[in-house]
Amino acid sequence: MAKKKKLKIAIQGIATSFHEVAALTYFNEPIETVECLSFHQLCESLKNGASDYAVMAIENSIAGSILPNYFLLQDYHFNIIGELYLPIHMNLLVLPGTKITDIKTIESHPMAIRQCSEFLHSLNGVEIRESDDTALSAKRVKELKLKNTAAIANEFAAKKYGLTILEKRIETHKKNFTRFLVLAKRSNGKIESNKASLCFEVANEVGSLADALMTFKTNSINLTKIQSIPIIGRPSEYSIHIDVEWKRRKNYDTAMQEIIRQVKNLNVLGEYKKAKIEYR
Repeated sequence: MAKKKKLKIAIQGIATSFHEVAALTYFNEPIETVECLSFHQLCESLKNGASDYAVMAIENSIAGSILPNYFLLQDYHFNIIGELYLPIHMNLLVLPGTKITDIKTIESHPMAIRQCSEFLHSLNGVEIRESDDTALSAKRVKELKLKNTAAIANEFAAKKYGLTILEKRIETHKKNFTRFLVLAKRSNGKIESNKASLCFEVANEVGSLADALMTFKTNSINLTKIQSIPIIGRPSEYSIHIDVEWKRRKNYDTAMQEIIRQVKNLNVLGEYKKAKIEYR
Protein backbone atom coordinates (compact mmCIF):
# COMPACT_ATOMS: atom_id res chain seq x y z
CA MET A 1 0.00 0.00 0.00
CA ALA A 2 1.36 3.41 -0.94
CA LYS A 3 2.39 5.57 1.98
CA LYS A 4 0.15 8.62 2.46
CA LYS A 5 1.92 11.80 1.43
CA LYS A 6 2.26 14.33 4.23
CA LEU A 7 0.56 17.67 3.80
CA LYS A 8 2.96 20.59 3.46
CA ILE A 9 1.93 23.46 5.74
CA ALA A 10 3.55 26.88 5.50
CA ILE A 11 4.22 28.46 8.90
CA GLN A 12 5.76 31.74 9.98
CA GLY A 13 8.86 30.83 11.93
CA ILE A 14 10.79 27.62 12.49
CA ALA A 15 10.23 24.32 14.29
CA THR A 16 8.69 24.70 17.79
CA SER A 17 7.32 28.14 16.93
CA PHE A 18 3.73 28.88 17.92
CA HIS A 19 2.80 28.63 14.25
CA GLU A 20 4.08 25.06 14.11
CA VAL A 21 2.16 24.19 17.28
CA ALA A 22 -0.96 25.69 15.70
CA ALA A 23 -0.47 23.72 12.48
CA LEU A 24 0.05 20.43 14.31
CA THR A 25 -2.98 21.09 16.49
CA TYR A 26 -5.31 22.00 13.63
CA PHE A 27 -4.44 19.20 11.21
CA ASN A 28 -3.95 16.58 13.93
CA GLU A 29 -1.95 14.31 11.64
CA PRO A 30 1.71 13.99 10.56
CA ILE A 31 2.56 17.07 8.46
CA GLU A 32 5.62 18.63 6.89
CA THR A 33 6.05 22.26 7.92
CA VAL A 34 7.47 24.74 5.43
CA GLU A 35 9.42 27.30 7.48
CA CYS A 36 9.01 30.94 6.44
CA LEU A 37 10.65 33.82 8.30
CA SER A 38 8.04 36.36 7.20
CA PHE A 39 4.32 36.34 6.47
CA HIS A 40 5.08 37.47 2.91
CA GLN A 41 7.26 34.37 2.41
CA LEU A 42 4.44 32.28 3.86
CA CYS A 43 2.00 33.64 1.26
CA GLU A 44 4.49 33.14 -1.55
CA SER A 45 4.98 29.51 -0.47
CA LEU A 46 1.25 28.85 -0.77
CA LYS A 47 0.91 30.82 -3.99
CA ASN A 48 3.78 29.00 -5.71
CA GLY A 49 2.67 25.52 -4.63
CA ALA A 50 5.56 24.90 -2.23
CA SER A 51 2.92 24.22 0.44
CA ASP A 52 -0.60 22.79 0.40
CA TYR A 53 -1.96 25.08 3.10
CA ALA A 54 -0.73 27.94 5.26
CA VAL A 55 -1.35 28.79 8.90
CA MET A 56 -1.28 32.54 9.59
CA ALA A 57 -1.73 34.39 12.88
CA ILE A 58 -4.25 37.21 12.57
CA GLU A 59 -4.80 38.50 16.11
CA ASN A 60 -3.78 38.08 19.73
CA SER A 61 -5.93 38.69 22.79
CA ILE A 62 -3.28 40.98 24.34
CA ALA A 63 -1.39 42.50 21.41
CA GLY A 64 -4.40 42.91 19.10
CA SER A 65 -4.73 42.51 15.34
CA ILE A 66 -1.77 41.88 13.05
CA LEU A 67 -2.73 44.58 10.56
CA PRO A 68 -0.18 43.76 7.80
CA ASN A 69 -1.76 40.31 7.47
CA TYR A 70 -5.08 41.85 6.50
CA PHE A 71 -3.34 43.51 3.55
CA LEU A 72 -1.83 40.13 2.61
CA LEU A 73 -5.27 38.50 2.67
CA GLN A 74 -6.50 41.14 0.25
CA ASP A 75 -3.45 40.95 -2.03
CA TYR A 76 -3.21 37.16 -2.37
CA HIS A 77 -6.93 36.29 -2.51
CA PHE A 78 -6.48 33.06 -0.56
CA ASN A 79 -9.48 31.29 0.91
CA ILE A 80 -9.89 30.93 4.67
CA ILE A 81 -10.94 27.32 5.28
CA GLY A 82 -10.58 27.21 9.06
CA GLU A 83 -9.42 28.89 12.23
CA LEU A 84 -7.78 27.95 15.52
CA TYR A 85 -7.50 29.67 18.89
CA LEU A 86 -4.22 28.60 20.48
CA PRO A 87 -3.47 29.33 24.16
CA ILE A 88 -0.17 31.21 24.30
CA HIS A 89 2.19 30.87 27.26
CA MET A 90 5.40 32.88 27.09
CA ASN A 91 8.58 31.90 28.92
CA LEU A 92 11.95 33.53 29.45
CA LEU A 93 14.62 31.12 28.15
CA VAL A 94 18.35 31.28 28.90
CA LEU A 95 21.46 29.16 28.75
CA PRO A 96 21.77 26.84 31.78
CA GLY A 97 23.37 28.68 34.69
CA THR A 98 22.29 32.15 33.58
CA LYS A 99 20.70 34.31 36.30
CA ILE A 100 18.19 37.11 35.88
CA THR A 101 20.89 39.61 36.89
CA ASP A 102 23.12 38.39 34.04
CA ILE A 103 20.61 39.34 31.31
CA LYS A 104 21.48 42.41 29.25
CA THR A 105 19.27 41.69 26.21
CA ILE A 106 15.92 40.00 25.65
CA GLU A 107 14.83 39.17 22.12
CA SER A 108 11.76 37.71 20.46
CA HIS A 109 9.12 38.32 17.80
CA PRO A 110 7.47 41.78 18.11
CA MET A 111 4.06 40.27 18.90
CA ALA A 112 5.57 38.15 21.69
CA ILE A 113 7.27 41.22 23.13
CA ARG A 114 3.97 43.11 23.16
CA GLN A 115 2.28 40.23 24.96
CA CYS A 116 4.88 40.42 27.74
CA SER A 117 5.08 44.21 28.08
CA GLU A 118 4.19 44.30 31.79
CA PHE A 119 6.97 41.86 32.72
CA LEU A 120 9.50 43.58 30.46
CA HIS A 121 8.69 47.02 31.89
CA SER A 122 9.54 45.66 35.35
CA LEU A 123 13.15 45.05 34.29
CA ASN A 124 15.82 47.74 34.46
CA GLY A 125 18.73 48.23 32.07
CA VAL A 126 17.72 45.43 29.70
CA GLU A 127 17.64 46.00 25.93
CA ILE A 128 14.57 44.61 24.16
CA ARG A 129 15.37 43.42 20.64
CA GLU A 130 12.91 42.30 17.96
CA SER A 131 13.54 39.18 15.87
CA ASP A 132 11.78 37.23 13.11
CA ASP A 133 10.52 34.42 15.34
CA THR A 134 10.26 33.27 18.96
CA ALA A 135 11.84 29.87 18.29
CA LEU A 136 14.58 31.45 16.16
CA SER A 137 15.50 33.67 19.12
CA ALA A 138 15.83 30.57 21.31
CA LYS A 139 17.96 28.88 18.66
CA ARG A 140 20.30 31.91 18.47
CA VAL A 141 20.82 31.93 22.25
CA LYS A 142 21.82 28.25 22.12
CA GLU A 143 23.96 28.20 18.97
CA LEU A 144 25.77 31.48 19.65
CA LYS A 145 26.11 30.73 23.39
CA LEU A 146 24.66 34.12 24.32
CA LYS A 147 25.18 34.12 28.08
CA ASN A 148 23.73 37.61 28.57
CA THR A 149 20.74 37.20 26.23
CA ALA A 150 17.35 35.70 26.96
CA ALA A 151 14.68 34.64 24.47
CA ILE A 152 10.92 34.77 24.88
CA ALA A 153 9.48 31.54 23.48
CA ASN A 154 7.45 28.46 24.39
CA GLU A 155 8.41 25.37 26.39
CA PHE A 156 8.91 23.31 23.21
CA ALA A 157 11.71 25.65 22.11
CA ALA A 158 13.31 25.35 25.55
CA LYS A 159 13.30 21.57 25.30
CA LYS A 160 14.54 21.45 21.68
CA TYR A 161 17.48 23.80 22.28
CA GLY A 162 18.38 22.72 25.80
CA LEU A 163 17.59 26.05 27.43
CA THR A 164 16.46 26.77 30.98
CA ILE A 165 13.09 28.37 31.64
CA LEU A 166 14.13 31.19 33.95
CA GLU A 167 10.65 32.70 34.29
CA LYS A 168 7.42 30.89 33.36
CA ARG A 169 4.27 32.42 31.87
CA ILE A 170 5.42 36.02 31.61
CA GLU A 171 2.51 37.03 29.36
CA THR A 172 0.65 40.06 30.72
CA HIS A 173 -2.68 38.24 31.01
CA LYS A 174 -2.85 34.52 31.69
CA LYS A 175 -5.88 33.95 29.44
CA ASN A 176 -3.79 34.73 26.40
CA PHE A 177 -4.53 33.25 22.99
CA THR A 178 -3.68 33.83 19.35
CA ARG A 179 -6.18 33.29 16.57
CA PHE A 180 -4.75 31.56 13.51
CA LEU A 181 -6.33 31.32 10.07
CA VAL A 182 -5.91 28.25 7.86
CA LEU A 183 -5.47 29.32 4.24
CA ALA A 184 -5.82 27.49 0.93
CA LYS A 185 -5.49 28.60 -2.69
CA ARG A 186 -9.10 27.67 -3.36
CA SER A 187 -12.28 26.97 -1.44
CA ASN A 188 -13.15 23.55 -0.08
CA GLY A 189 -16.89 23.25 -0.71
CA LYS A 190 -17.17 20.27 1.65
CA ILE A 191 -16.64 22.37 4.77
CA GLU A 192 -19.68 22.72 7.03
CA SER A 193 -19.59 26.41 7.89
CA ASN A 194 -21.14 28.67 10.51
CA LYS A 195 -18.68 31.57 10.31
CA ALA A 196 -17.37 33.80 7.53
CA SER A 197 -14.77 36.51 6.99
CA LEU A 198 -15.76 39.31 4.62
CA CYS A 199 -14.35 42.59 3.39
CA PHE A 200 -16.03 45.46 1.59
CA GLU A 201 -16.08 49.22 1.10
CA VAL A 202 -18.87 51.67 1.85
CA ALA A 203 -19.64 55.15 0.56
CA ASN A 204 -18.11 58.01 2.55
CA GLU A 205 -21.53 59.15 3.70
CA VAL A 206 -23.27 59.48 7.05
CA GLY A 207 -24.65 56.13 8.20
CA SER A 208 -23.44 54.04 5.26
CA LEU A 209 -21.44 51.64 7.44
CA ALA A 210 -24.14 51.53 10.11
CA ASP A 211 -26.75 50.62 7.50
CA ALA A 212 -24.62 47.75 6.22
CA LEU A 213 -24.00 46.37 9.70
CA MET A 214 -27.69 46.68 10.59
CA THR A 215 -28.45 44.25 7.76
CA PHE A 216 -26.64 41.53 9.69
CA LYS A 217 -28.52 42.35 12.89
CA THR A 218 -31.93 42.19 11.22
CA ASN A 219 -31.04 38.76 9.86
CA SER A 220 -29.87 37.43 13.26
CA ILE A 221 -26.22 37.32 12.18
CA ASN A 222 -23.68 37.86 14.97
CA LEU A 223 -20.85 40.29 14.20
CA THR A 224 -17.78 39.04 16.10
CA LYS A 225 -15.05 41.32 14.72
CA ILE A 226 -14.71 44.52 12.73
CA GLN A 227 -11.41 45.89 11.47
CA SER A 228 -10.85 48.85 9.16
CA ILE A 229 -7.84 48.83 6.81
CA PRO A 230 -6.68 51.97 4.96
CA ILE A 231 -6.99 51.81 1.18
CA ILE A 232 -3.56 52.70 -0.18
CA GLY A 233 -3.60 55.76 -2.42
CA ARG A 234 -7.09 56.80 -1.31
CA PRO A 235 -6.81 59.01 1.80
CA SER A 236 -9.66 58.73 4.33
CA GLU A 237 -11.05 55.63 2.62
CA TYR A 238 -11.04 52.19 4.24
CA SER A 239 -11.71 48.56 3.53
CA ILE A 240 -13.91 47.05 6.24
CA HIS A 241 -13.10 43.51 7.39
CA ILE A 242 -15.69 41.69 9.47
CA ASP A 243 -16.24 38.23 10.90
CA VAL A 244 -19.82 37.00 11.22
CA GLU A 245 -21.43 33.89 12.71
CA TRP A 246 -24.84 32.31 12.17
CA LYS A 247 -27.02 29.52 13.48
CA ARG A 248 -29.15 29.15 10.34
CA ARG A 249 -27.44 29.21 6.95
CA LYS A 250 -30.57 30.68 5.38
CA ASN A 251 -30.17 33.83 7.51
CA TYR A 252 -26.61 34.30 6.29
CA ASP A 253 -27.58 33.78 2.66
CA THR A 254 -30.39 36.34 2.96
CA ALA A 255 -28.08 38.87 4.60
CA MET A 256 -25.52 38.43 1.82
CA GLN A 257 -28.18 39.01 -0.85
CA GLU A 258 -29.06 42.29 0.85
CA ILE A 259 -25.55 43.46 1.72
CA ILE A 260 -24.28 43.14 -1.84
CA ARG A 261 -26.61 46.00 -2.78
CA GLN A 262 -25.37 48.22 0.06
CA VAL A 263 -21.59 48.00 -0.25
CA LYS A 264 -18.84 48.09 -2.87
CA ASN A 265 -16.23 45.44 -3.72
CA LEU A 266 -17.69 42.77 -1.44
CA ASN A 267 -15.26 39.87 -1.06
CA VAL A 268 -15.95 36.65 0.84
CA LEU A 269 -12.52 35.72 2.23
CA GLY A 270 -13.77 32.39 3.51
CA GLU A 271 -16.65 30.42 5.01
CA TYR A 272 -15.58 27.93 7.67
CA LYS A 273 -16.41 26.34 10.99
CA LYS A 274 -16.13 28.46 14.11
CA ALA A 275 -13.35 27.32 16.45
CA LYS A 276 -13.66 26.90 20.21
CA ILE A 277 -11.62 28.93 22.68
CA GLU A 278 -10.24 26.63 25.35
CA TYR A 279 -7.96 28.16 27.99
CA ARG A 280 -5.23 26.03 29.51
